[in-house]
Amino acid sequence: MLAERSIDHVVLERGEVANSWRRERWDSLHLLTPNAQARLPGYRYDGADPDGYMAMTEVVAFIARYAATTSAPVRTQTAVTSVTADGSGYRVATESGEIACRSVVIASGACNAAHVPALRAAVPESVACLSTLDYRNPAQLPDGGVLVVGASATGAQLADELRRSGRRVVLAVGEHVRLPRMYRGRDVLWWMEASGVWNQRYDEIDDLTRARRLPSPQLVGTPEHATLDLNTLSAAGVELVGRLSAIRDGRALFSGGLRNLFALADLKMDRLLDTFDEWARAGARDGEFGSPVRFESTRVPERSPLELDLSSGEIRSIVWATGFRPEYGWLRVPVVDHKGHLRHDGGVVENAPGLYAIGLPVLRRRKSTFIVGAEDDARDIVSHLAGYLDETAR
Repeated sequence: MLAERSIDHVVLERGEVANSWRRERWDSLHLLTPNAQARLPGYRYDGADPDGYMAMTEVVAFIARYAATTSAPVRTQTAVTSVTADGSGYRVATESGEIACRSVVIASGACNAAHVPALRAAVPESVACLSTLDYRNPAQLPDGGVLVVGASATGAQLADELRRSGRRVVLAVGEHVRLPRMYRGRDVLWWMEASGVWNQRYDEIDDLTRARRLPSPQLVGTPEHATLDLNTLSAAGVELVGRLSAIRDGRALFSGGLRNLFALADLKMDRLLDTFDEWARAGARDGEFGSPVRFESTRVPERSPLELDLSSGEIRSIVWATGFRPEYGWLRVPVVDHKGHLRHDGGVVENAPGLYAIGLPVLRRRKSTFIVGAEDDARDIVSHLAGYLDETAR
C-alpha cells in the first residue's frame, strides 16, 4: 500500500520472512482461521482447501510467497536495536547500520514475549517450566504429569495434545472465551466476518480496554472441524481446576468459582450466537443455514481440587499458556504506559507525529490481530501516514 502511493519505504525483519511463524510456534499448530480468510492486500489463499486450516509450514510458505509476489523491500536478519526521535523524524538503529526516516510503522505485534506471572519464581526446581514460545511438542517435556496454566486457545490445544500423548494433564482455567468450531453449517469465524461482528470499529466499542485484553477463543483448526471446549477436554481426561492464584511451600493453590466462570463463558457464547441468528433473519438468509442450536452448558467437575502438590513428583512440568505481551525495550520514544502497552488511537501513536502501529489487538477493528484484518487496518494507517507526510512536506 505504501508502494501504491509511491512512498519510499523499507521493511526490517530481525530474522527471516515469517520469522515468528518459523521459530516461535509449536510443531502441531494450525491457524485458527479457515484458509478462505487468509487474505492480505492484493493476495489471498487460492488452494484446494478453503475450509481447512493451514499448518505452520503452510503459513510460512504463504507469507513468503506474498513477500516475493509483492516484491516487498524486506531486509532480513536486520534486528532493530533502537528507535529515537530526531527533529521532524526518527532514527532507527539496527545491527547493520542506522536509518533516518520521517515516519515509522511498528509492526512487531503483541506477542513478542511470553507473559509468565511472577509466581513462577515459587515453582520447585524439580518442576520444568516452559512458556508457549518455548514449547514445541510433548517429547520436549520430562515424563510425568503436566500442569497447563491458562485455558484460552493455546492452553486448550496444548492440554489436548499433552493428554493425547498419554500424560496426566491438569488445566488451570481462568477467564476464557468459548466458541463452537461450526455453527449452522459454517465456520464460526465465517459468521464473525459475515455478520459484521469482526468489522466493528474500535471507536464503536464501549469498553475498548477490556476488548483489547480478551483472551483468544477456545478454537482449534483440524480436518474434522472439531470443537475444542472444556467439555471436550474433560471428557478426554483433562482435569479442570480454577485459576492458579498462588504457589506456596511447593503447593499450587487454585481459586474456586469454576461454576461462575463457566456460566459467564456460556452466556457470552449464546449471546454471540443470537447475534448471528438475528443477522441471518434480518437479511432474509435464514434458509441458507442449518437450524439454530444451543450447546450443552460447560460441565462443572464433580471434584475440583483447590491445591496441587508440586513436590510430590506427580507433576513434572508446567506449561505457561498465560498469554503474551509486546516488548518495546528498543523504542526510545516516551509512548509506552506503565503496563508496557503502546499509547495509540487506532494505530496512530499518541504524542509522536509520524509514529504508527499495526497488528495489535482491536487496533482499528475486532479482527485486527487476524491475517484477514491486516488489509483494512493497513489501508487506514497508510492513508493517515500519507496525509502526515504531505502535510509536513509543505
